[in-house]
Amino acid sequence: MPDTADVVVIGAGVNGASTAFHLARAGVRRVVVVERSHIAAGATGKSGALVRMHYTNPFESKLAFESLKIFQAWSDLVGGDSPFVRTGFIQVVGPEYEEHLRRNVADQQALGIDARVISAQELKAMEPWCDVEGLTWVAYEPDSGYADPYATTCGFLRRAQELGVEVRTHTEAVRVLTHGDRVTGVETSGGTIEAPVVVLAPGAWANRLLKPLGLDYGLYPRRAQVMIYRWPCGFNHRHMTYIDAVLNTWFRREGENCTLVGVEVGVLGADPDDYDETGDQEFVAPTRSTLALRFPVMAEAPLRGSWAGMIMMSPDDRPIIDQVPQYQGLFVMLGDSGTSFKTAPAIGKCLAEWITEGRPQTADLRPFRSTRFAEGQPWEDATNYGRARRTISR
Repeated sequence: MPDTADVVVIGAGVNGASTAFHLARAGVRRVVVVERSHIAAGATGKSGALVRMHYTNPFESKLAFESLKIFQAWSDLVGGDSPFVRTGFIQVVGPEYEEHLRRNVADQQALGIDARVISAQELKAMEPWCDVEGLTWVAYEPDSGYADPYATTCGFLRRAQELGVEVRTHTEAVRVLTHGDRVTGVETSGGTIEAPVVVLAPGAWANRLLKPLGLDYGLYPRRAQVMIYRWPCGFNHRHMTYIDAVLNTWFRREGENCTLVGVEVGVLGADPDDYDETGDQEFVAPTRSTLALRFPVMAEAPLRGSWAGMIMMSPDDRPIIDQVPQYQGLFVMLGDSGTSFKTAPAIGKCLAEWITEGRPQTADLRPFRSTRFAEGQPWEDATNYGRARRTISR
């Protein structure tokens, strides 16, 4: 006899974990999470895990803001020590994008976010080691920072299990089962689970589950890399978290004496089942050099480690979060394009609300609908900083 569940969540990354937690918290009695490998084995475990609210549209800023509230109330909502580290956040843009910067910050302030436009001189006063030459204005968020992505995911799942969720690792979802236009369950490597609701959050493995359903959203995998550099002698400044649209990079502290940094490099079409999880030697020096353009003292920073992760890109570099109209009971969180860690707490909450209450209450998910490509309405931000999206896992 097959197993039964009220909801099956495919994927034990941060989005699947958040969804399972919020479903359990909402009172759904039987939730099963299936994961082909171990917890946070995909993009989540390799994420830069920045927690910031600066986006070039208010919809993702709203999700990030609601997620920050969950991080801030972690001990009460989830339990245990919070995985979030508040550092402050800086969004660097070129002088030609000042108007866009001000409009984006105004949108964030309208949501209640503590976001500010500050001068390059004010940034220099806060971060004396930072080279601000050529900059005029930047965005500053005092409440933002980063989190431990593995601890975040484990925290959600630990509490979810305490509330009755079953987590099955090393159990691959082979296909989503349907009858007509209705989901009926999931066939896994460990047997069939019957369920009227299935949540797809499988990261870079999405296409193999979508194809048998006749669904094609143009998703494609990308291998992205990060490097960790030890602070050189004489440098002990606990710097803020940065996204630098001038240098096409991001960086944040890692531990007490290192900086984790990513640069706009990635390999398209890589196989999520067969890729090198370590960073490429050829990128060590260029990444350090890029970091040193903003923090010159890092020019002699020794490498302490690196890794690579697989992220799933969408055609417009925005996630797909939807109840798929072709199948009743099928919900998806797909194609996050390397930027959903910070929004995952709210995304899981929204999906749980949709499943239990009939629609998401926390945020408007209509811009993330799966039909936007077929409608000829891919996402475009009018106030971006020269590129529609960064393509690094952060």
